[in-house]
Amino acid sequence: MKNLRILEASELGHGILVEADAGWVSPKDSRNEKMLREAKDMDYRNPFEFYAVLQKYDTPNRNGRTYPERILKREAENYKKAIDKGLSTSELNHPESSLIDLDRVAHLITEIWWEGNILMGKLKLLTSPGFHERGIVSTKGDQAANLMRQGVTMGVSSRGVGSLKKVGERNEVQDDFELICFDLVSSPSTPGAYLFSNPEDRTKYEENLEEEKKHNQTNGYVEKSVDLMKKLTDYLGY
Repeated sequence: MKNLRILEASELGHGILVEADAGWVSPKDSRNEKMLREAKDMDYRNPFEFYAVLQKYDTPNRNGRTYPERILKREAENYKKAIDKGLSTSELNHPESSLIDLDRVAHLITEIWWEGNILMGKLKLLTSPGFHERGIVSTKGDQAANLMRQGVTMGVSSRGVGSLKKVGERNEVQDDFELICFDLVSSPSTPGAYLFSNPEDRTKYEENLEEEKKHNQTNGYVEKSVDLMKKLTDYLGY
């Protein structure tokens, strides 16, 4: 699996599938303000914990990929076993690999559950005593926590290995898909897929569908423009 490469958004075939549009961590969200204020005075015994939208099935994402219900539910069940064994670590940013590098690990997924077609999860940033006591950034978990404190919004992005095939109008993930983890990234995510500090405080995920629709339309225009520009430069020989 070391030789696999990350597939581009519109590319079919077998490789590493990364999705930077499932959920996001927003320190500016009002529901996180109290948690962040308290986090500034946290000690090592009270780690940073968040809730997030991790994935969605039967919903085309911004990479143009659709994860079928049966496949994503199967992988979620397999991932629960990793959680039970303490193996559900994830990294800060996507590596060019299907393997998890312990030197880059930033957080641990501690719970996952389904709400309709949405895979929800709880994650814990793996911060060090030095970060809590003196603000020293020495691990990827410290780095992620420090970015959150500074008001940086981070995306939640799944990483897995599998194949994509054209099924009708969709690029559909195939049965050989294997979920690896959920990394933290800087990429923007699906509007309305909020991360929050308390599951009881969540709002409806559909609240920003109009915004998402506008985003998808804009993306479509941009992709068409890029495609036309590529054809033009190819024609001119640039």
